[in-house]
Amino acid sequence: MLTEHPRVVIALGFVLVMFGTISPWLMVTRTVVRSFALCFLSYGASVAGIMLGLIGVSLHGEVRLRQGH
Repeated sequence: MLTEHPRVVIALGFVLVMFGTISPWLMVTRTVVRSFALCFLSYGASVAGIMLGLIGVSLHGEVRLRQGH
């Protein structure tokens, strides 16, 4: 499924990276209460988002090569 729709993987990675960027900003502006769990979750979301984005880009390239473009 992932090799058929790599844009979904890229979009999911983008959403995770955005969550990992916005949540610390909200903690710094004191809109959201800072906690260890939320800090760890935002860090994990950033790392997972970057990894999913890289995987999605490589899958997209693989699909294009298979199609002959």
